[in-house]
Amino acid sequence: MKYITATEQDIEQITALVQETIKTIYPKYYPKEVVDFFSELHCLENIRKDVDDGRVGILKADNEIVGTGCFKENHITRVYVKPSAQRKGYGSFIMECLENEIASQYDTVNLDASLPACCLYEKRGYKTVKHERWNVANGVVLVYEIMEKQIS
Repeated sequence: MKYITATEQDIEQITALVQETIKTIYPKYYPKEVVDFFSELHCLENIRKDVDDGRVGILKADNEIVGTGCFKENHITRVYVKPSAQRKGYGSFIMECLENEIASQYDTVNLDASLPACCLYEKRGYKTVKHERWNVANGVVLVYEIMEKQIS
C-alpha cells in the first residue's frame, strides 16, 4: 500500500472512483439533490484543477487506485475510498498521510464532514466546531459539520 501524489494520468481514474463512491454510498444518507450536488462538486474539472495544483494524493493497493485524498492549506477537501475497498483501513491511512503533510505547516486541520465519514473523523480525534447548511436544489438543504483537530 502506497500513498503518492496524483499526476495528470490519474485524473480519470480518480474521478471515476469518486463518482462511483458518491453514487453508491451517498444515496443511503442523502436525497438525490444532495447526491447530485456532491457529484457536481467533485467533477473531473475540479479534480483536474486540484491535481494540477499538486494537492491530490492517491492510495494504491495491489497496483490499483483504491482511494484518494486532497487538501488546501490546512483544510482536507476530498477523501474517498472505492466502495469495494472500504472498511480495510484505507480511509484512515489516507487521513494520516494528509494530516502529516498538513502538520508540517499548521497546528490544526479542519474539514467539512459528510454523514458517511463523520464516524471516521470522530475516531481520529476530530471535534465538531460548527454546524453548517447549504441550499442545494429544489428547497433541499445539505446539513454538515465543520470539524477540527489539533495536530501538533
